[in-house]
Amino acid sequence: MQDSLPGTRLALNIDMPEASPNSAAIASAKDVNPPSSGASDPASGPGLPAKRTARNKNLVYAVIALALTVVGLRYWLRAGWPSGADTRSEVESTLALDSFVVNLDGGGQRAYLHVGITLGVSRALPQKKEDVPVAALRDAVLSVLSSARPDQLLASDGKQKLKADLLPALQGRAPDLGIESIYFTEFLVQM
Repeated sequence: MQDSLPGTRLALNIDMPEASPNSAAIASAKDVNPPSSGASDPASGPGLPAKRTARNKNLVYAVIALALTVVGLRYWLRAGWPSGADTRSEVESTLALDSFVVNLDGGGQRAYLHVGITLGVSRALPQKKEDVPVAALRDAVLSVLSSARPDQLLASDGKQKLKADLLPALQGRAPDLGIESIYFTEFLVQM
């Protein structure tokens, strides 16, 4: 085999079985024969056909396009959703109250409300169950619920108004708990 530089000669007599491209002999031959300067395109090499380099370039472009698409989608999806730090509220723990069944002021019509309520509190709950004023909390909830009207609860903003009425009543009954949120886990109005 001869190098393309004039006056330089290299003879290799290597008996190689059909070896893998990672063979040490091939690696040493590449080290001995440095590429000639400006003689051919280094991407295609002297033995590579032009069709193969075009295919490699297309593959590189496809990978870059895919990466840009993934980054763009990730940015687009994250822009619409709040991050984990934004969704965190002041609620440290929750206190689930038993379900309530209350007769509603139906204006001469019999109606009742079946509702499950969980409270979000900003402080850690007491270790002993007896230290949580569950009876006072249930009494406050029942007094607010019994004054509700079924047509108001069935309105689009009825649940939000009920939460707005319940929150100050509960905070007044148990200020030490630090009640911050009210979650309805069940809600059924029967008329």
